[in-house]
Amino acid sequence: MKAIAITRSAPDNIAYLQDIEVPQPVATGHDLLIEVKAISVNPVDTKVRAGFSGDTPRVLGWDAVGVVAAVGEAVTLFAPGDEVWYAGALGRPGSNSEFQLVDERIVALKPKTLDNAAAAAMPLTAITAWEMLFDRLGVQEQGKEGDTLLIVGAAGGVGSILVQLARKLTKMTVVGTASRPESQKWVQEAGAHHVIDHSKPLSEALAAAGIKEVTHVASLNHTAAHYAEIIKALAPQGKMALIDDPETLDARPLKAKSISLHWEFMFTRSMFETADMIAQHQLLTRVAGLIDDKIITTTLGEHYGAISAENLQKAHAQLETGRAVGKIVLEGF
Repeated sequence: MKAIAITRSAPDNIAYLQDIEVPQPVATGHDLLIEVKAISVNPVDTKVRAGFSGDTPRVLGWDAVGVVAAVGEAVTLFAPGDEVWYAGALGRPGSNSEFQLVDERIVALKPKTLDNAAAAAMPLTAITAWEMLFDRLGVQEQGKEGDTLLIVGAAGGVGSILVQLARKLTKMTVVGTASRPESQKWVQEAGAHHVIDHSKPLSEALAAAGIKEVTHVASLNHTAAHYAEIIKALAPQGKMALIDDPETLDARPLKAKSISLHWEFMFTRSMFETADMIAQHQLLTRVAGLIDDKIITTTLGEHYGAISAENLQKAHAQLETGRAVGKIVLEGF
């Protein structure tokens, strides 16, 4: 089968995303064999590619929509022919291939009202945003009236869905940050009550918007650069969650305000096969329903054409500029 893999380690190895041929896998146990129809590209793709150091080509890709082609003997949730969406597992071959094995417990039926490309933009970021808001920050659905959520980097893939979830499913005031006119417009259209410019000190930008302090922070990028300002903006006993990878993070400044710190990594459940691994199947099912009920919308930003090495190279390069708005999607081989 066709696949696109990173084939060589180099200081800038985007050019070594190459078309290859690999054997088609066979589904056993809880695995589904999925014929991949569309994918999207996430920061994890660029990080794994940049850090590649092996001799065996690695197929990347952690977002896909496809059709179940075959099922393992232990599968109970799906049957061949089902149209599904998922984000996969970090330690397994990815979705940049014609067929892929994925555990049924992290897969759900795709939204009926979205085409493959629009749906492919969503799974990884929806899981991340949902887990960050409800599991890590501990917000209850339709709860937290009077509280304020600050989303730093709200125009990206995770931010685009997190703004919608917080606005539609909670009673919080939602503040998103974005620095360019087009990204600010995107965040506003996603439903943020306020949009502030994160190129300015966050506490000053919040004050200018009439916001004295926030109770919750979701820091999605450049946490290290904003860390001191996040602490300043947070109310005593506030909560902070992050998904990026600051080189160091000193938790001591959080003590005076009793601020709690939460990491979100959406691969934790699949990586450790946790007892609640099926929660990702359940939340993706719920998100599909929210989309079909027109409560939230796709975060597709740009369609880069067919799934090929050339188009994936362009997508990785664009993502690494840090200026992508919404999600980059590719479709078909």
